[in-house]
Amino acid sequence: MSETRKPRLGGDSDLIARVRAAARQEQFLEVVSAEEARSRFEKHLELKPFAAENAKLADSRGRVLANDVIAAVDAPPFDRSNVDGFAVRAVDTSGASDGNPNVLTLNPEVIACGHMPVETVAAGTCTAIATGGVIPRGADAVVMIEQTELVEEGKPRLEVRRALLPGQFISFAGSDIARGETLLRRGTEIGAREIGMLAACGLDRIEVVRRPKVAVLSTGDELVEPGKRLRPAGVYDSNGAIVAAAVAEAGGEPIAFGAFRDDAMTLEKAVREALNASDMVVLSGGTSKGAGDLSHRVVSQLGKPGILVHGVALKPGKPLCLGVVGNKPIVVLPGFPTSAIFTFHAFVAPVIRAWAGLPPEVEKVMTARVPVRIVSELGRKEFVLVSIIDGGDATFAFPIGKGSGAVTSFSQADGFIEIDALSATLDADSEVQVTLLDSGKSALDLVIMGSHDIALDVVVGALADRGFTARTLAVGSQGGVAAINRGECDVAPVHLIDSATGQYNKHLIGPGLALVPGWRRLQGAVFRPGDKRFEGRGAEEALKIVLADATALMVNRNVGAGTRVLMERLLDGARPAGYANQPKSHNAVAAAIAQGRADWGLAIEPVAKLYGLGFLPVAPEHYDFLVADARRSRPAVQAFIDVLHARSTRERIRALGMQPAD
Repeated sequence: MSETRKPRLGGDSDLIARVRAAARQEQFLEVVSAEEARSRFEKHLELKPFAAENAKLADSRGRVLANDVIAAVDAPPFDRSNVDGFAVRAVDTSGASDGNPNVLTLNPEVIACGHMPVETVAAGTCTAIATGGVIPRGADAVVMIEQTELVEEGKPRLEVRRALLPGQFISFAGSDIARGETLLRRGTEIGAREIGMLAACGLDRIEVVRRPKVAVLSTGDELVEPGKRLRPAGVYDSNGAIVAAAVAEAGGEPIAFGAFRDDAMTLEKAVREALNASDMVVLSGGTSKGAGDLSHRVVSQLGKPGILVHGVALKPGKPLCLGVVGNKPIVVLPGFPTSAIFTFHAFVAPVIRAWAGLPPEVEKVMTARVPVRIVSELGRKEFVLVSIIDGGDATFAFPIGKGSGAVTSFSQADGFIEIDALSATLDADSEVQVTLLDSGKSALDLVIMGSHDIALDVVVGALADRGFTARTLAVGSQGGVAAINRGECDVAPVHLIDSATGQYNKHLIGPGLALVPGWRRLQGAVFRPGDKRFEGRGAEEALKIVLADATALMVNRNVGAGTRVLMERLLDGARPAGYANQPKSHNAVAAAIAQGRADWGLAIEPVAKLYGLGFLPVAPEHYDFLVADARRSRPAVQAFIDVLHARSTRERIRALGMQPAD
C-alpha cells in the first residue's frame, strides 16, 4: 500500500504556502509607453507654482520669486564719488594740464563714506572725498587724487592737472536702481547676484514660491539604515539618501521617513502619515513582481483616483508605479538605484520643478560614437549610461555596464544614450546623441581602461593631488588592450601572460604602444579558513583535491580578465561546478567565498586579506600599463608615469602587499 507523504507542519507546509503566494504574485497592471505614463500622471496634477511664503533674504538662495519686486529706494541713494580724489566744479578745471595746472583752494573738510558733507564747493574751491562719499553741494565732478598735487605753502591749495567734464567720476542717485522700477520679476530664481540687488534696496525678507514638501520612504526587508551594522543578506538604504538629495536638487523640501520592512499594515500607516505631512510621497522599492513587493498594493488602497500607471516600457525603470490620492501624487520608484534615479528625473523632478516655480530643465546633448555593440530589449526604450572619452580624432561614449542595481553608475557617468524600443541592438561605431547629466563638468585629463587593482587607486589619488582628474573603467585586461588600440583611453592596465613564452604583457606591445612597468602581485587560491581541502597544503595539491570533489563549488572570473587566463591554464580543460559563475573583480570572488556561495577561486593576496580568507600562492604576475605613443607627451600621462615612480607612491603600493617594478 502506497503512502502519501504529508508536508511537515510548520516546515514544508509553510514553504509550500509561500511558494504558492509567490506564484500568485500580481503582474504589472499595464505596461505603457513613457509618453502615455506621463500624460496619465500629469492629467491629474495642477502643474503651476505653489502659493507664496515669506522668507528671510539670507535663506532665499535657490528659491523663486513669487511676485515682482518694486524698488522702494534709489541705489545709490545719493550722488557719490567713484574714486578717491577731490570734489570740484568741472568749470574750474577747464584747460588744466600737467604743464599748466589750475590751482584751487582746499575746503576744511574730508568727506568719508557714511558722513554727510558740510562745506559747499564754491567757485575756485575743492573738497577731499573718499570713494563712495556723498558729493557736496556745488560740486559736479571728482578729480582723481593721482591727477593732483598738494600745495602746502601758505593756505592749503590743490593743483589740478586734468580738465574734467560735468559728472565725471560720479554715480548719480538712482543710476543703478531707480525708486519705483521693477527690480526683479516673479519667476526669477534667486542667486547671489539677486540677493545683492535685494539687499541694496534694504530688503531683509521677500515673497518666494513655497517649496513642495516631498516625503521620502524606502521599502524592503533587506534594507539597513546607514551607520548600522550590515546583517547577512542586507543592503544599506542608499535610495533614501539619493532620492532625498534629488528632491532638493529639483527645488523641493525632502522629508525623510526612513526605511520600512515589507509589512502591509506598517507600510500603509507610514504612507498615510507621509501623505498628511507632505505634498507628494515618493517610495523606492516594492514595485516589481517579487513575492515581497507590496507598495503598489498599499497605494491602491489609499484613495481615488489611485494607481494610474504600473509598468512603463523603459529600461531601466519598467516597474515604475504612478498614482494620485486626492490631489497628491504618490510615486513608487524601482528599488535598484539606477532605475530609481532615472525614473525620478523623468517623472518626478518635472512636477517638483513646476510646483517650485522653476522652469523645465534644459537638456544638453552632444554627438559621440559608441565603440562597442550594445544589445537591447525589443519593446522597451533603453537608457544606457556612458562615459565620454576624448579619442583625439573622435569622441566616444563608452557604456558603463554595471546594471541598474549599481549605486556608482550615475556618479561615474557623464551622460546617457537612448536606444529605441524597436531596436534589438546598437551596432558598434554608431553615432549617437548623448544627453549630458552635468554640463558643468570639466573634461577629464586622463582615461584609464583595463584591469582594476586596489593599488591603482593609490596612483590615481596621487595624480589627483597634482591637480589631474582621471576616470578608471574596469573592462578587464583584454578589454583594455582593445580600448587603447581603438584610441579610447590614455592608459590600459594589463596582466596577461603569453602562453608561448610564459612572460607577462610584453606580447601586447604593438605599433604605437609602449609598456610601462607597474608592480608585481601574487595570485592565489582563495578559500575560507578551516577548509581542510586547502589548509596546510600547496596550491597544486589543493587544486587536485577540489577538482576531484563533486561538492566543491568554484567561482570563476569573467572572460577577458587576466585572472581568467590563469584559471584556464590551471583547469587544463576541466569545467568544475561553479565554472559558469563569472564575476568581474577580485572582490566579487572573495565576497562569494566569504559568504559561502562558493568554496574557492583565484584572487590577489591583498583582497584575500581584506575578506579574512585563506590564501595559497599560485603565481606572481606583472601588473603593467600600456601607453599609446601618440598620447605619452600629454601632461596627464606624463604625470601618471611620474607618480607611478615616485617614492611615496611606491611605498604605499608596497604597503598593500604589492612589489613595485624596478
